[in-house]
Amino acid sequence: MEHLEVYTLVISFLFFLVVGVPVAYSVGLSSLLTVLVNIDQMPAYTTMAQRMATGLDSFSLLAIPFFILAGQIMNQGGIAQRLIAFAKALVGSFPGGLAYVNIIGAMLFGAISGSAMAAVSAIGGTLGPRMEKEGYEKSYSAAVNIASSTTGLVIPPSNILIVYSLASGGVSIAALFLAGYIPGILMGLALMLVAFVYAKIKNYPRGEKSTVKILFTTFIHAFPSLMMLVVVIGGIVVGIFTATEASGIAVLYTFVLSLIYKELSFEKIRSIAVSAVGTTAVVALLIACSMSMSWVMAYADIPQAVTAGILSISDNPIVILLLINLLLLCVGIFMDMTPAVLIFTPIFLPVVSAIGIDPVHFGIIMVMNLCIGLCTPPVGSVLFVGIGVAGISLDKVIKPLIPLFVAMIIVLFLVTYIPQLSLFLPQLFD
Repeated sequence: MEHLEVYTLVISFLFFLVVGVPVAYSVGLSSLLTVLVNIDQMPAYTTMAQRMATGLDSFSLLAIPFFILAGQIMNQGGIAQRLIAFAKALVGSFPGGLAYVNIIGAMLFGAISGSAMAAVSAIGGTLGPRMEKEGYEKSYSAAVNIASSTTGLVIPPSNILIVYSLASGGVSIAALFLAGYIPGILMGLALMLVAFVYAKIKNYPRGEKSTVKILFTTFIHAFPSLMMLVVVIGGIVVGIFTATEASGIAVLYTFVLSLIYKELSFEKIRSIAVSAVGTTAVVALLIACSMSMSWVMAYADIPQAVTAGILSISDNPIVILLLINLLLLCVGIFMDMTPAVLIFTPIFLPVVSAIGIDPVHFGIIMVMNLCIGLCTPPVGSVLFVGIGVAGISLDKVIKPLIPLFVAMIIVLFLVTYIPQLSLFLPQLFD
């Protein structure tokens, strides 16, 4: 393709986004228009349909609807409340302890469910009113909930790491899952450090100190939920089952556990199934349209042009990674996570491969960048769910979010320039 096709793709995509067309349709329509510039109508329509169908024709993608369903079951099956109770017993007695409870609860729940949206709604809906009652500013509690909910996208199991594996051409899902643990925990600890400083400044209250009996009891109640991580991730790492099979086991595990907790009714099961199908349909459409755009970009030699352009600026890995981080942070502001991973992985992966960056390491860098984007306007889905759950306006939550953003960005750059933070565990279990 010539420059005309490249201009058509970029300009039409930006135009559709600006006028408010949903991201999936913007991606699909701009890709179709670009193909129409060079191909007759009927072959263009056929080619796009084939590419969209081929993009979804992957066994590993079956893990996504199963993990979505497992997350929905957890959200309504009493699992979130038990994890929050355990987190409160651990750190609730510290100054500003409910903020720590929010962060740890989001890390545990997000890691087990693999969904930031599930975490921000479940944790925020449970802890938000309690934090407000105990004197925390509503804007602050909403900001903590929004920022911490993204940690579960880095800590496995994570749907977005499965999407990255697809977009990268088959990077090991098990290696990606292992690589996410240390960066995800570091991100949570950084957010807790901000919460500590905030608690000192605002003189937030201490919670009631937990006795050994309460700590033991809440741990016993949360233990079956925590064991799901061991079963799912352990099974994948040891090689007992694949990530897709693990997702099915996660559904069965959470379903049985919720029945044991006696939290599931027929109406809840029906609601869970409908919600999971709706979420899966949205994700599937995003993946199909994004895969078609990835094909169009490859056809237009855009990845090669970007690689040559970036390497012409510098061949220093530090400079190139800084540039890519800045670009991805900008991308995250304007684009949802799934299409961003599918579209920009084929563009940036050749660049980082050319300078010797491990694809597993780069996958964690990309996901951490886009996690920050989920908390930023105008597109940040987690941001808008978080303020909706808290019942607060956008302008009030931005100020307390800024120091949390800074903490997340510091961790991002630590992970970027210290590869062993993400590669240590995959190499240990290799």
